[in-house]
Amino acid sequence: MKKWTKDVEINAPIETVWKFFDGTLENMQKIMPEVVENKPIKITVEGVGSVYHQKYKQGKRIESYEVETLEFMDTPHKKKLKVGFTLANLFEITAYYELQKINENKTLFTYTATNRPLKWFVKIFLMFASDKVFRQFVQRVKAEAEADISIDNS
Repeated sequence: MKKWTKDVEINAPIETVWKFFDGTLENMQKIMPEVVENKPIKITVEGVGSVYHQKYKQGKRIESYEVETLEFMDTPHKKKLKVGFTLANLFEITAYYELQKINENKTLFTYTATNRPLKWFVKIFLMFASDKVFRQFVQRVKAEAEADISIDNS
């Protein structure tokens, strides 16, 4: 299994950052443009156990999978979302997003992802996996949240 963790301080209020993870498809696509569909299948009151049917476009291919909410917290000072899904019957993936309010205009964003191969032959590919996409994602979240603040202050 491969695991990556990265955190970054974002110059934006916690709610501004949170809307990318717990909001509309349009907001989600600002940080995950490859996600072309995110439809609820089962929604729970507490969040945990909710399931979404998601479509992800990579090149000309569109993968379809179910994303389950494994952990959820939404308080004024701390927010967490952990989701899990199986991609192409090859990988079991979790994505864990954690936001901590530093002050009214600054948020600490921590992103942890795990990728577990389900077939012996994909383990080799995972050994050579870099964290480039992972780092780019964290920077995209920061850039989008800070751009939203700039637009709101204009």
